[in-house]
Amino acid sequence: MKNITVPLQAQKRIALVAHDNMKAGLYDWVRYNIGTLREHILFATGTTGAILERELGLEITSLESGPLGGDQQIGAMISRKELDFLIFFWDPLEQLPHDPDVRALLRMVNVWNIPMACNRSSADFMISSPLMGRVYPRQVPDYSAYRSRRIATTSVAGSDDK
Repeated sequence: MKNITVPLQAQKRIALVAHDNMKAGLYDWVRYNIGTLREHILFATGTTGAILERELGLEITSLESGPLGGDQQIGAMISRKELDFLIFFWDPLEQLPHDPDVRALLRMVNVWNIPMACNRSSADFMISSPLMGRVYPRQVPDYSAYRSRRIATTSVAGSDDK
């Protein structure tokens, strides 16, 4: 499959997500990196966004809580090219009722080649990269052939469509 270039602008659109047991760690990370994060456009799932906005005074667009659809909202934003970067401190030791939503989000990150950090170390390396503050020529698979493929159809009993 060929790739196309979809540039990530110098001002990144970053989503911040943390499972309950990881919220304190994400809070500490955001506080530590607040100067850099203020240069970007921030989104967060419900509870995480409320905590970061209230405690740190950051301007954040809050979405639904993860279990109420926030993870899926972020995935949709990725597929619409409205999000450039994901910081997702997820809890590897806790099984959550919305695990299928988390898996779907992680799938969108990979389908659209979005940078993602899932722990403090990877987040530190990514946010301190010289690429963070400039335009980056992100390579995304060219899905045009997939979108235009022919799909075999079968007639449905009682259908008037021919």
